[in-house]
Amino acid sequence: MGYLSARKKMEIELQNEDVENDQLLRAHSHAWNQTYSFIKSMSLECAIQLGIPDTIHKHGQSMKLCKLIAELPIHPTKSHGIHRLMSILTLSGFFTVQEASEEDDDLEEAYMLTNAWKLLVKDNPYGMAPYLLTSLDPVKMKAWHHLSAWFRNDLSTPFETAHGIPIWEYAHHEPNDNQVFNNATKSDSRLISRAVTTECKGAFEGLRSVVDVGGGTGTLAKAIADSFQHLDCTVLDPPHVGTNNLKFVAGDMFEAIPPADGIILKSVLHDWGNEECVKILKNCREAISGDGRRDNKAIAIDMVKMENPKEEEDESLGTQLCFNMLMMLLSNGKERTEKEWAKLFLGAGFKDYKINPVVGLRSLIEVCP
Repeated sequence: MGYLSARKKMEIELQNEDVENDQLLRAHSHAWNQTYSFIKSMSLECAIQLGIPDTIHKHGQSMKLCKLIAELPIHPTKSHGIHRLMSILTLSGFFTVQEASEEDDDLEEAYMLTNAWKLLVKDNPYGMAPYLLTSLDPVKMKAWHHLSAWFRNDLSTPFETAHGIPIWEYAHHEPNDNQVFNNATKSDSRLISRAVTTECKGAFEGLRSVVDVGGGTGTLAKAIADSFQHLDCTVLDPPHVGTNNLKFVAGDMFEAIPPADGIILKSVLHDWGNEECVKILKNCREAISGDGRRDNKAIAIDMVKMENPKEEEDESLGTQLCFNMLMMLLSNGKERTEKEWAKLFLGAGFKDYKINPVVGLRSLIEVCP
């Protein structure tokens, strides 16, 4: 009996050891995947800089690897690396591979663009290439390497820890960086404009004038002005050339906002902490309260962070959590849940709000005094 018990004990120990080894190896693979996930982003940046999506798009059909290599601006000794680059981008869902048919002499695979890649083609009016390139530029990436140092100091952001000044001040002193940022927000605003002017027409009913706060070069405001001819639209930011019902006014949203029936805040509030947001929103409420019209409102376009996501929404939650980290890194802002938004609106003196989740990962939020 003693021998059998010892043998049984050894078998159990071996089984436990096998389970432990399997768990350890799975954990090791998971850690590797997370450690090297940045390679997908950097490979994406490289492909855009080399013009790979544009080259395939102009080709008009699936493109064989040899043909692609021949048209890319690369050194001949580096051609072997393109297959590796295309392999990881295919795995990431940016390309599909068309296998060669039996009639094909060289049996070489060919690449086609997916819908995701179409957003990275330069002549796509809703393209995301500028947004991606500004997100991965070395200036912002440097801040990530100072994240742990920021947790130990009293500076406002990891960006300030890395560069010595806040991001808004840095952009003011670096016109090239500011131009890259403007290009990114312009491309994003085109996509938002399409959704806002088609899916959210009701948000502008009863309004006669709107001010786009922090509207940059006026991409969103121009689309609204073109779609709603009855609206007088103003962009509060550095001055630019306007049109008949679109004008630009230089100003500071923390000081005052020009009076209007509606105030638009696209991706503005998530850049700031709660105290700054309440200040901005109070200025919005003051701007729309002048004539006492009941239809007046502030319109925020921002993320509403999920609290209890469904399984199919896990990827969207992951993106929102990444943006939440990004806001902390760059500007000491944050992405907010509905409860957090409601607290801001009430704190600024607004009485009611309505969330319209029709702008992809972001929502159009109507905030009423």
